[in-house]
Amino acid sequence: MSSSTYDVAIIGGGPAGSTAAALLARAGRRVIVFEREKFPRFHIGESLLPFSMKAFTRLELHEKSLRAGFMKKFVGEIFLAITCFCVTSCATISLHEFSKPTSDWQTKTGQLMYRTPKTTLIGEALVRFSKTGDFELTVSKGPGITLLSLRQDAAFAEIKGAFARQGWSGPVAQAPPQLRGWLGLRDQFIRAPNQKTVRYALGNETFLFRF
Repeated sequence: MSSSTYDVAIIGGGPAGSTAAALLARAGRRVIVFEREKFPRFHIGESLLPFSMKAFTRLELHEKSLRAGFMKKFVGEIFLAITCFCVTSCATISLHEFSKPTSDWQTKTGQLMYRTPKTTLIGEALVRFSKTGDFELTVSKGPGITLLSLRQDAAFAEIKGAFARQGWSGPVAQAPPQLRGWLGLRDQFIRAPNQKTVRYALGNETFLFRF
């Protein structure tokens, strides 16, 4: 029985494993990759952040991906669409003491797809709410990248994050019109706390949560 000697053994041929294997092989190392799945495999894809392009270029995949004709999703348009109104009309009106999450709050983690006629955003969602109506929502795009953070109770709300720029806080009744879709999410979760799918639409905005 023949045997081979390798410098590196990598377990898992996903994006990280295959990238590491390719770069090590180019550097002259003998590499073996162990992967239980057969490729190509079914996998739910998502938008790539701009800093991914540096890795794609290094792997000589950037040009190949462009030639493949994949759909382009200009997430920057979403950023501008949501932040522009905050620069001009969102300002902190008043401070409010929100309740802090406790062990009896319900916590749900999943994915949010936010849509308008011109924009689409997919992000990770963390939702927490209490039986008394306290509500928190955090939307992120990978570790350490918080796009939006919302705290809300029956009367007040506070919104922060990249989407909010300057942020806004104050009585819900006085919220800017552009925030009303986000502020309407609280009631959806309070009314249906155990739903695995929550869909909410207001005006031209659609929110779809899957848990």
